[in-house]
Amino acid sequence: VQLQAFGGGLVQAGGSLRLSCAASGRTSSRYGMGWFRQVPGKEREFVAGIRGSAGSTLYADSAKGRFTISRDDAKNTVYLQMNSLKPEDTAVYYCAAARYYSSNFAVRDMDYWGKGTLVTVSS
Repeated sequence: VQLQAFGGGLVQAGGSLRLSCAASGRTSSRYGMGWFRQVPGKEREFVAGIRGSAGSTLYADSAKGRFTISRDDAKNTVYLQMNSLKPEDTAVYYCAAARYYSSNFAVRDMDYWGKGTLVTVSS
């Protein structure tokens, strides 16, 4: 499975961005998909996840109410709509896929990772 994230860029605080993650190869609609982010010197952290089939979602506290994750399995694509962006959202954002169920989308549970896309939020 190959994942490619795109859609990052520079945005002012309060603005919006939509990230996309295109999957190719032996993908499956049963895979859980997640978005993570990382800033230099810090560990990669979970942002949002969506499970396969039923498509239940999970958000980090920092993302609740502002970010929305969705998936279009016909297009093998996962999205992260980010609204009301803050400077502290600045990070490299990664998408990842999990073959098996993960209760909390822990980094160690994700099997495939894409290259990140940089999101910069200016104050």
